Amino acid sequence: MKHRSLILSLFGVIVSFNTSAATIFDSIPESVAANDKFVFYSHGYIVEGDNPKPVETKNGWGKYDFPAVKQALADDSYALIAHHRAKNTDPFDYAYQLNKQVRTLVAKGVKPEHITLVGFSRGAFITGLASDKLSDLGVNTVILAGCGRLIWKKHTDIKVYGHVLSIYEKSDKSQSCALLDKKSTQTRSFEELEINTGLSHGAFYRPVKVWVAPVKAWIKARMK
Repeated sequence: MKHRSLILSLFGVIVSFNTSAATIFDSIPESVAANDKFVFYSHGYIVEGDNPKPVETKNGWGKYDFPAVKQALADDSYALIAHHRAKNTDPFDYAYQLNKQVRTLVAKGVKPEHITLVGFSRGAFITGLASDKLSDLGVNTVILAGCGRLIWKKHTDIKVYGHVLSIYEKSDKSQSCALLDKKSTQTRSFEELEINTGLSHGAFYRPVKVWVAPVKAWIKARMK
């Protein structure tokens, strides 16, 4: 049954952290077992290109540390797939490829509930597009500061499916996914968390514990 949680606000010290060595792939591995679990992370727009650590100067968001984010999201309970997209990647084409990778895993015996899509900003838009394409499977979906394009008028047809988690930063322009929740009438559950770091969009540029910890806990709870 669909359930919308109360929006929570987290305060306190911002702590970056890394995890122990875990499996990280650029794409789905050739060898897959039916009981394997997978998490796809799609990064923000600024990382598209050759630099895994670009610096945003216009808004003062600082360095996007893609390698550190990958290491923090990785876990020994699942394989993390985090591809570094080429510059000016078409989000619709990439979402289609992401959809194909997920379906390949399912064809190999992986349960849809053991697959989670996670995306931030442009990556969240891609994640939403892929979740919509995977409506028949209902994989888990995590949207990080990315509901702007997903709820614009020209994208009113896009819906998300499966269990859904939205996290946004209080000081960021990209806010609640309430409208996405409202139009996505066939989700299995919908939870939303507001964090309050004062870092605006840059809160997700680095592996800040206030968002990484709840994302990983939510993922592991949904993929049991």
